[in-house]
Amino acid sequence: MAKIKVLIPTGFGENCSLEASEAYRLAGAEPQIAHITDILSGKISIQDFHILNWGGGFLDGDDLGSGKAGANRLKYAKIATTGVTLFDEIMKFHNSGKLIGGQCNGFQLWAKAGLLPGISRNDQQVTLSRNQSGKFENRWVHLIVNKKSPCIWTKGISKMFLPVRHGEGKLVVSEDEQGKDVLKEIKKMNLIALQYANEKGSVATSYPENPNGSVESIAGLCDPTGRIFALMPHPEAYVHPYTHPYWTRLKSRCSKQKLPKEGDGLMIFRNAVKYVKEELL
Repeated sequence: MAKIKVLIPTGFGENCSLEASEAYRLAGAEPQIAHITDILSGKISIQDFHILNWGGGFLDGDDLGSGKAGANRLKYAKIATTGVTLFDEIMKFHNSGKLIGGQCNGFQLWAKAGLLPGISRNDQQVTLSRNQSGKFENRWVHLIVNKKSPCIWTKGISKMFLPVRHGEGKLVVSEDEQGKDVLKEIKKMNLIALQYANEKGSVATSYPENPNGSVESIAGLCDPTGRIFALMPHPEAYVHPYTHPYWTRLKSRCSKQKLPKEGDGLMIFRNAVKYVKEELL
């Protein structure tokens, strides 16, 4: 059986690559972590993989504008052996029917590069800014899935419980008419794949259920094809049951809720691997 190959770039502060690699391994894929310089030098080709995943961490210092710095690197850095920009190489990868995922910094990067929501590939349509709370948020959140979304990564999932750990997770659009039109288009095309929710499963309306103040409580977006997907929470950080914050209590005989066999985040990676098996191999 052909191997499902996942490329996980690292470097410039990204530090969740090992967690992402473990998630894809558990989902049945063969992940490879590669420094971005090896991609730019031509030593490693993105086109040799089925899934491209940019993880989280502290990309470019995790400071305001760091995602934009990373996006500019994509748009202007060229691959030494071909002279093609990294952005054009990624678009070639996407246009061949392959998958692009991202978590936290990956969401910031794909959004600021214009890949998400992907209404117009040439322009940035949304951005991620400082949390409305004014501080770094490190907490667990409830999420609900938009079942009408074309996102292949969230198929068959209704809700999740995942950690967030970010200082810049507030998704915003410009306040002018153009920004309002973008938001309308996002909603019309069902590109909101994930929203922050309360414990009862209703869309969050306030902090801390919405940990960053994102418009429409958006936690994750996909593009119109459903093949590019990124989110601010960290599904790769909850693939094993023992990383649940209450796992010792859930394991207790006194608990009405039992410890799950696997973490909620793993299904996202399983869906990606399943898609590759069925559509690309």
